[in-house]
Amino acid sequence: MLHVMILAFSSESDKDKFDLIFSKYKSLMLHKAYEILKDAYLAEDAVSEAFLRIYKNIHKIADPLSNQNVAFIVTIAKNAALTIYNKSSRSKRETAEVEILENVRDERAETESIVLSSMAAEDIRLLIDGLNEKYRQVFLLKYAHDCSHREIGNILGMTEGNVTVVLHRAKKALAKSLKMEETRR
Repeated sequence: MLHVMILAFSSESDKDKFDLIFSKYKSLMLHKAYEILKDAYLAEDAVSEAFLRIYKNIHKIADPLSNQNVAFIVTIAKNAALTIYNKSSRSKRETAEVEILENVRDERAETESIVLSSMAAEDIRLLIDGLNEKYRQVFLLKYAHDCSHREIGNILGMTEGNVTVVLHRAKKALAKSLKMEETRR
């Protein structure tokens, strides 16, 4: 691919500058990219991306051997590596978030099935009444009055995120109370 780019230079001096940069700084760029990515293949991808950027900006480089231009070249390589690193990190975070959401859904289904299948309505009512005030309010608004998280938030002056957290904690508290009740029986 780099050979195709070399053929596309508008002037012979740009082509010579690019050749010099490639031969002189490729290993330094690989080293800097590897320091960030800790993966040889990703470092090579970053350096390839850096050379594409250099190709597009070759007109900004007057003397490829000057310290200022060396810093420019290394910065391009570092930025390309950081871009790849951030994309990789974002992907890992998104995967972790999906796993957390799946676990919360599984826990929610398990908690609801335990509560509904194990006790009579009156026993459930007593457990709900035993919750702290905030948990009880959110739980009853959600399940007894079928309110959405947004509606509950508006009623209680909470954000939707807080409603979700409080509801989750209320369910955990109910499940804990239920398990304690079952061990007493």
